[in-house]
Amino acid sequence: PFINGITFPGIIGTSNAFQHTLEEIKLVSPTEASVYVWGETGVGKEYVARAIHENSPRKNGPFIAVNCGSLPKELMESELFGYAEGAFTGAQRQGYKGKFEQADGGTIFLDEIGEVPPEMQVALLRVLQERTVTPIGSSKEVPVNIRIITATHKDLLRLVEEGKFRQDLYYR
Repeated sequence: PFINGITFPGIIGTSNAFQHTLEEIKLVSPTEASVYVWGETGVGKEYVARAIHENSPRKNGPFIAVNCGSLPKELMESELFGYAEGAFTGAQRQGYKGKFEQADGGTIFLDEIGEVPPEMQVALLRVLQERTVTPIGSSKEVPVNIRIITATHKDLLRLVEEGKFRQDLYYR
């Protein structure tokens, strides 16, 4: 259904907060801007991210959702950036396209961005700045045409102030 001109499948709401959220979605959807969605657990941050994607020029591209909080630190790099053939013991024979490459031409939604360890924050910042990824075990940079939407239930600004989240990544 269309609510205030925004496709939000299966969701209907009349509260002022919901209507305000729809207006925000309407404003950011047609842009290429990176978007940060903050809200308590269970409020529908992924629904908001999907609505932004579905109402954007990228709607015909993939929407790839990644819960950073559920990925073990050891797997996060290979899951996000992929890996080349033979990069490590147990690697798939033909390698693996990471989530950033899978999202090429569309949107990647990084849920619980506040859970990303500091060493991975540097790598994420590089993707945002350069729009390329380098799979593990490869020296070849792969260009990615993606829109990035992040979300968390944590207060990222507080994490920045505490030195737990990179300020330059926060403002990207």
